[in-house]
Amino acid sequence: MSLSRTVLAVLGLAALAGPVHAQGAAPAGAGEVNLYTTREPGLIRPLLDAFTKASGIKVNTVFVDKGLAERVAAEGARSAADVVMTVDIGNLLELVDRDLAQPVRSATLEAAIPATLRDADGRWFALSTRARVAYADPDLRDLAGLTYEDLADPKWKGKVCLRSGQHPYNTALFAAYLVKHGEAKTEAWLRGLKDNLARKAGGGDRDVARDIVADLCDVGLGNSYYVGLMRSGRGGPEQKKWGDGIQVVLPTFQGGGTHVNVSGAVVAKSAPNRDNAVKLLEYLASDEAQGLYAKADYEYPVKPGVAVDPLLSALGPLKVDGTSLAEIARNRKAASLLVDKVGFDR
Repeated sequence: MSLSRTVLAVLGLAALAGPVHAQGAAPAGAGEVNLYTTREPGLIRPLLDAFTKASGIKVNTVFVDKGLAERVAAEGARSAADVVMTVDIGNLLELVDRDLAQPVRSATLEAAIPATLRDADGRWFALSTRARVAYADPDLRDLAGLTYEDLADPKWKGKVCLRSGQHPYNTALFAAYLVKHGEAKTEAWLRGLKDNLARKAGGGDRDVARDIVADLCDVGLGNSYYVGLMRSGRGGPEQKKWGDGIQVVLPTFQGGGTHVNVSGAVVAKSAPNRDNAVKLLEYLASDEAQGLYAKADYEYPVKPGVAVDPLLSALGPLKVDGTSLAEIARNRKAASLLVDKVGFDR
């Protein structure tokens, strides 16, 4: 019997209420696959619809806003989850560390996704990447060589806007800095960055663009896909004004490249439809789906050779920093502790 809309709705409301028994999960081989995801349904629906059209496999989607790993762990061996999809390398590694993912060997996935963007044992796979870029006042010049290290320079005092230092997008960047520079230099950099804030750290990445347009600050950091969402007009006319009112620079680490994070997925440890789960991941790594990631979500495809959306290609060539994603994830807690130590969000 298939997982009905009623059961999906109950599951979606009971995310952290305790174990949820997937009694209505589709049996293996029934032409269905159950996806648990933190990704906004509107962003991934075009990909899932395309997969169903190509394969005939129905995708039952459970959107979990918060506590995805806790949800899957609470459901245990009776979980309906076949594929668990999330954003941020730390969240992917949490699924692995909590033994909620199973290894997958797939020549298709290994050929499509570079080794640096998947687990060596096949327990997680990146499906798209997003760069941590600089939003800046369009009147600023000579920003081509901007580095993340530069943002702590006193010349930017009172001119930087950022969202919370404890937000995963920033914590991942800070963890990458920690891997590169060590604890003492990272703490000093965070103190300098905090001293340069024009306002208390908070809001979202698009708020950084808004505040630059409003002349509250001159520079800040945001994810690359927000540039596409704003400039395309998909966020409405006000956000288009913010996107068009900033210049965007691809900063790098000194001696390195631009920091990127990922969206990705795992095959759940107790997947009742394992074969279909692998088929879904293989489709999401295909040329067709990678192109949809670029067009629908303004993200960078992981598969080499797939074109990025023109709104992103206009930013210039992306030189991805070589710091191991796994090492970044392992240093997230230490970076978070430093954020609190320097009082970054106070």
